[in-house]
Amino acid sequence: MKDLLIKNARIVNRGKITEGDILIHNERIEKIEKHIDHEVSRLIDAGGRFVMPGVIDDQVHFREPGLTHKANIFTESRAAIAGGTTSFMEMPNVKPATLTQPLLEAKYEVARQYAHCNYSFFMGASNDNIEEVLKTNGKNVCGIKIFMGSSTGNMLVDNQKTLEGLFSRVPLLIATHCEDEATIRKNLAKAKEVFGENIPIEQHPIIRDVEGCLLSSSMAIDMAKKFGTRLHILHISTKDELALFDNTKPLKDKKITAEVCVHHLSFNSDDYAQYGTKIKCNPAVKDKSHQEALLPALLNDTLDIIATDHAPHTWEEKQNPYLSAPSGVPLVQHALHMMVELHHQGKISMEKIVEKMCHAPADCFRMIDRGYLDEGAFADIVILDTSASTTVSKENLQYKCGWSPYEGKTFGSKVCQTIVNGHVVYDNGAFSNQHIGQRLLFDK
Repeated sequence: MKDLLIKNARIVNRGKITEGDILIHNERIEKIEKHIDHEVSRLIDAGGRFVMPGVIDDQVHFREPGLTHKANIFTESRAAIAGGTTSFMEMPNVKPATLTQPLLEAKYEVARQYAHCNYSFFMGASNDNIEEVLKTNGKNVCGIKIFMGSSTGNMLVDNQKTLEGLFSRVPLLIATHCEDEATIRKNLAKAKEVFGENIPIEQHPIIRDVEGCLLSSSMAIDMAKKFGTRLHILHISTKDELALFDNTKPLKDKKITAEVCVHHLSFNSDDYAQYGTKIKCNPAVKDKSHQEALLPALLNDTLDIIATDHAPHTWEEKQNPYLSAPSGVPLVQHALHMMVELHHQGKISMEKIVEKMCHAPADCFRMIDRGYLDEGAFADIVILDTSASTTVSKENLQYKCGWSPYEGKTFGSKVCQTIVNGHVVYDNGAFSNQHIGQRLLFDK
């Protein structure tokens, strides 16, 4: 029997901030009250710090199997808990790509042994594996991922008949990467005519442009409406796409939902001059007008979820010229810090951060007993000090790739403790090295 008591907490949950104590018994929250006196095996005095549900990141690339020179489930889940993320959903563009049920289950077995936090994995769709996709169990798999635009991993699904088959037959949530491949290829050819092989990084949002995003997202939404598909469009990066989404319904009633990523909220095309290929990602970071439109759309519930699209590559790979530098940025360790910076600037409340990073992912994917600080829920909890600071350095990065675009930056917040399933797995820089993450379950 293991009991943990968190005292003197500023509890951020369900749109409110209240003061109180949280009693955890084994894996779950047993009691939340103003004052709790209980003999426990461990007591944490939160000292008036924020106590919130653990972050749920619905889009990460942890690179295992086949790309483990960049990252693996052990290292990246360790980075996740250092940043307050207690559950992740990982993508299928690994080697071999996750296109069969045995390959999918093999990833779950690795996570069972090595994940520091809770986990789920998307089943991948290709142009020729629909029968395998249809075998996916929605009770213990988060959804199906379709790349409707090529990205890292060469899993492009561009056959119209295949797409219609997936949208019409798959009963589970379909998550899409939406960029129109024909538009990208046309723009790339134009750039090569002007620059040859020496294309500057500033051309990235011109090559992977607004039109390409809008065409692909519009097609996905048209098909979802035609077939009644449960559709979740990942990493929205343009103001033009916002009109495609409905903010008049509560999230639980939406069949079409959207995600925004921390880097599209935090960077714009002016930043290529400083960061270069370090912020090369797909969809591209675009001009300031798009960045400035995304946060209001998040606040008014046009955009439903905040995620990272954490996608590490080695430092050497990212130093290549534009055409050969891979797209992707390591972000999971500092996503919560990035959002708290916007809070400090008066742009978003702590309640809204928790809604979009914790509650909404749980609701969108219909997770069982996750995402909230409720009695009976799993005790996935973060204790966050917004009056302390965190300076990013190579010495405290947990990513296997060993770099971050934020090296040298000081964030105005600190993750003090991260609790997963009632266990303190991260405590002021120290890791428990308990691999007590659980396979996420869904009410589907």
